[in-house]
Amino acid sequence: MDSEQRRKRKQQGRIYRPACAKLLLVRSLTVCLSFLVFLLFISSDRLPIRRDGSFHPVLRTSTMSLLPAFLTGGGGGGVSQYQNLVVEGRVLLPDHLVLIVSSKLTPPTDNLDCVYYDNMLERVVLKPVISVDGYHQQLKSIVRCHLPPLNFSASVNLRGRGRSGDVVVERREWLLWLNQSVVPSWNKVVYEAVLDSNGYTSNVVVFAKGLNLRPHREADARKFRCHFSLTDFDQGLFVFNTRAIAAAQEVFRCLLPPSILNNLDKAKDIRVSVSRVDYNVEGADGAPLPSVAKVQIINSHEHKSNTGKYELCACTMLWNQASFLREWIIYHAWLGVERWFIYDNNSDDEVQEVIDELNLHKYNITRHAWPWVKTQEAGFSHCALRAKHECKWLGFFDVDEFFYFPHGRGRYKPGPNSLRALVKKYSDSPKIAELRTVCHSYGPSGLTSPPSKGVTVGYTCRLEAPERHKSVVRPELLHTTLLNAVHHFKLRDGYKYLNVRESKVLVNHYKYQVWDSFKAKFFRRVSTYVTNWQEDHNKGSKDRAPGLGTEATEPPDWRLRFCEVWDTGLKHFVMANLADSTSGFLPWERSLA
Repeated sequence: MDSEQRRKRKQQGRIYRPACAKLLLVRSLTVCLSFLVFLLFISSDRLPIRRDGSFHPVLRTSTMSLLPAFLTGGGGGGVSQYQNLVVEGRVLLPDHLVLIVSSKLTPPTDNLDCVYYDNMLERVVLKPVISVDGYHQQLKSIVRCHLPPLNFSASVNLRGRGRSGDVVVERREWLLWLNQSVVPSWNKVVYEAVLDSNGYTSNVVVFAKGLNLRPHREADARKFRCHFSLTDFDQGLFVFNTRAIAAAQEVFRCLLPPSILNNLDKAKDIRVSVSRVDYNVEGADGAPLPSVAKVQIINSHEHKSNTGKYELCACTMLWNQASFLREWIIYHAWLGVERWFIYDNNSDDEVQEVIDELNLHKYNITRHAWPWVKTQEAGFSHCALRAKHECKWLGFFDVDEFFYFPHGRGRYKPGPNSLRALVKKYSDSPKIAELRTVCHSYGPSGLTSPPSKGVTVGYTCRLEAPERHKSVVRPELLHTTLLNAVHHFKLRDGYKYLNVRESKVLVNHYKYQVWDSFKAKFFRRVSTYVTNWQEDHNKGSKDRAPGLGTEATEPPDWRLRFCEVWDTGLKHFVMANLADSTSGFLPWERSLA
């Protein structure tokens, strides 16, 4: 009997002890392989060595790339574009999970599933992806997955359908290793990084959540440091550190390591993080934030001389506003906007279809997937970096905001390209870097359904006093922090803004529309520092609907609210200048196809 018990114990030992040993072996092999690949690259002509011993990182590695095919969508029977799928990073947002994929996924993607593993690695759940988007100039992809079920890991993978047989969880040690990786939550993560080069200096601009800097103020850059790595930071391999030279809100500007600075093309896809340091106490550095950010080189092939740039561009961030986009773009293109940057904050309507249709008619629009919720200020900073290589002037305003040039008897009558002509007067100014215009907020104007001819013609009653302002800036002359309050930016020292007279130009803000339109807007806000309407604080803010509270319940008198002055100026201007003389149709009333 004793002999039989000893035999069973030996069998149990064979079952459990090798799993730990295998896991240790796999981790050791991962580190060794990474080091060997690194040595291979520094010995090749793709990674030049300087005589002082520093090197130029070029390799984009990810520990996910070492996973077996059954975890990354490869293998027999799979869909071809998923065979080399590599998930570079994951972030837990409040209502879904974002996966960053290293390659572009082309439609259709309805045969792609998110793969969830329970924490004991005994069960697998497959769910269809929520959506797929192009990312980083369409070279990569964003895949949105549902949040993991209770007691399931956030280390979610992707799998193309079409495989034969059931889903089988094999190689337990691989899954154990995968589930030990950190999946950052949205309140603490580095989420974007952009190389900023102007021909004289080059550094990296890093976007991070979790350091909680005060809104609308510049921070002490000495308190922060950037970290550059060829791998995830929890691996601790090949890390460089540099100091921050500017910091504000969620944006940090850092020096580049010398080995990257001397060969900027090698900066692409180097992973970056940020940490807080105490410069008064030696060695008191904090740990780098979790990071999914790899250095992006944007518009490197589109740098233009000042004479070759567009005179006027526009940037906006939107969520589910496809129905307003056509009118907003066609009208402002008539006023002279030549280039459009649309930052799409997780829309699930037909934004891309509308943009594709407009681009067929040469409207020059770029849609940029921006999955990061409540980061409008950071998104505008990112847009300014992109646009400065192409645009002399860049306007920041929403798709319910329309520039208007009032005119009276005996005064100059504005026409096509009026907005472009206005900014062009100051393009060579040695002092003016921003033009500001006041906003008038319009109400439902007695309507109960969306106006068929668009907001510029349908809404004609507004509040008497203007609210805030909108700005058009010279992006090359913004402060190094890229600090902004959505409505305006901080400018470089020596430059100032100009308040344009209301009698010359203003903005009609169709803020409070018919209830169904307003209720959709009520759902959430994109600005970092503006409270969502459902939250029970800051009820007196101008960013909220006065008297509405926190419930999206239509007040009985909604259609008559915010109506103090009847103003039909823009309505008559639009009908006189843009309506078809025969049919009376406006260009956005019908399809352009």
